[in-house]
Amino acid sequence: MFERTALPAGPRVISAGLAGARSVSIAAYVLAGSRLETPEEAGVAHFMEHITFKGTTRFPSTRAISEAIEGVGGSFNAATDRESTVYWVRVPRREAARAMDVLGELIVRPTLDDAEIDGERAVIVEEIRSYLDDPAEHAQILFQQAMFGTGALGREICGDEEGIRALPAETIREFWRTTYRPANTVVAISGDIDHAASVELAAAAFGTGNGAIPGFAPAPPLPAGERSILRARRDASQAQLIVGVPALRRDHPDAWILAVLNAVLGDGMSSRLFLSVREAQGLAYDVSSGLVDYADAGSLEVSAGVDPERLHAALDAVLVELARLRDEPVPDDELAKTKAYLSGGLELRMEETRHLASWVGGQEALHDRVLTLDDALAEVAAVTSADVQRLARELIVDEGLRMAAVGPARQLRGLDRRLRLPA
Repeated sequence: MFERTALPAGPRVISAGLAGARSVSIAAYVLAGSRLETPEEAGVAHFMEHITFKGTTRFPSTRAISEAIEGVGGSFNAATDRESTVYWVRVPRREAARAMDVLGELIVRPTLDDAEIDGERAVIVEEIRSYLDDPAEHAQILFQQAMFGTGALGREICGDEEGIRALPAETIREFWRTTYRPANTVVAISGDIDHAASVELAAAAFGTGNGAIPGFAPAPPLPAGERSILRARRDASQAQLIVGVPALRRDHPDAWILAVLNAVLGDGMSSRLFLSVREAQGLAYDVSSGLVDYADAGSLEVSAGVDPERLHAALDAVLVELARLRDEPVPDDELAKTKAYLSGGLELRMEETRHLASWVGGQEALHDRVLTLDDALAEVAAVTSADVQRLARELIVDEGLRMAAVGPARQLRGLDRRLRLPA
């Protein structure tokens, strides 16, 4: 399914062929995210992602960069996470060299102009404000702090308005010099292109360069937040609720069991949360569960948007479903359905070059090993009902519960007294 080459003092290149595909997708992972920041540098990794698109050696403006990709019908973007920053491009197959050149320019040769840096501050401040104005996003910001504390894993990746306005331009350049090295990059390519050609393109676009990449502090014992519930008052017609518990690090031996547990709980329209909280009780329009995982920590989270008058009832309903996973084995027919849902979703995603590049690139960059599709399907198939209940009993405990809520002040009162699993 994939081939891998580590270029001397250059990027690691991993390719996954997809015969007959008309597109080529490339995902370049820089192994640097917000977890590397000190409190004084908060937001620099995300700022770095933004400022690369303002100009490079060969493409001196945002317009020139955009036209290089969109001018041939392609699409591209980037995203900053806590342990990596990913840049991706998808283009017609004949434009693979162009796509690789643009990625190399963005990562290795940005101009980092003072005027552009100062101009981008206002853009990022508006992005931060947009998250705080969105109750669902604001609840996520609060929950990460409630679960992971005020350190690098709990801080908002974008930073805050005051810090972004004061962030020195030299701090941004130093972050780039230290972390945006070719040898600190994984380049993943998917499409109807052979591995040797992929390696040649990556070597030409990224070149070589190494350096001492700083490490990050270990995750604190979870939950790390000082308070079990963080709230934000918002006069709105819908309240946002997030409830979760500490879960598993990224490559934990039980990671696939956790994936099945999460799917049973709240992944998709056949999940327990959807059928119970939304369909049977009508307590939420949108309710789901999801996983956050880092190298040494993780969490299981349930999110819901609810009528503020029914916020307490929705919390109770979510806690009932969490306790049910802890107390009752998942029936065989439900487990089989859930595993088929997970496996089928994996298979379907592998038919699209962007998902395939993300699959192999994300694993090469962040995981202990790269799984083939058949490897992943075998992991899902091996999960048993006893496995799921065992893990649920380990994770779903009262002392691990953390919560964030955004809504009208009156409905936020008393939530802390209800944050207890049913006996």
